[in-house]
Amino acid sequence: MNLINIFNPLMIWLLRSPLHRIASKNTLLVTFFGRKSRKKYTTPVNYVLDGNVIFITSLRSRTWWKNLRGGAPVSIHLKGNVMETYGEVIENSEKVTEQLMGYLQKVPQYAKYFKIGLDPNGHPNPEDVTHAAQERVMILLRLNI
Repeated sequence: MNLINIFNPLMIWLLRSPLHRIASKNTLLVTFFGRKSRKKYTTPVNYVLDGNVIFITSLRSRTWWKNLRGGAPVSIHLKGNVMETYGEVIENSEKVTEQLMGYLQKVPQYAKYFKIGLDPNGHPNPEDVTHAAQERVMILLRLNI
């Protein structure tokens, strides 16, 4: 059995429960509809909040984010609250590099998960960010707060 088949349902349950505070500081639920199937999907994702924009990154090899290509309405479960918003996918490697750099400047401790080195001042190595961006997409969600 795939570890994701165990982990995702557990995280979905946790983030919808009164115990969500255990994980909701950096994980939220995104609910969307399949482009072809019109089936409703919910997936837990790590996020970084900057003002009213939520930044999410995903491996290009994953498939869930493809349902948001061209923009799509999504529902999110964020810190115990359900909100409607709109998801926008950034696939262009140069733009992903730019967004990923900003993401890591907000949370440099995440650099290790992307195999990105930090300089002595804690800034991400630009070459590492460019390399990591080849394997990733960025998803932006804008909140109406």
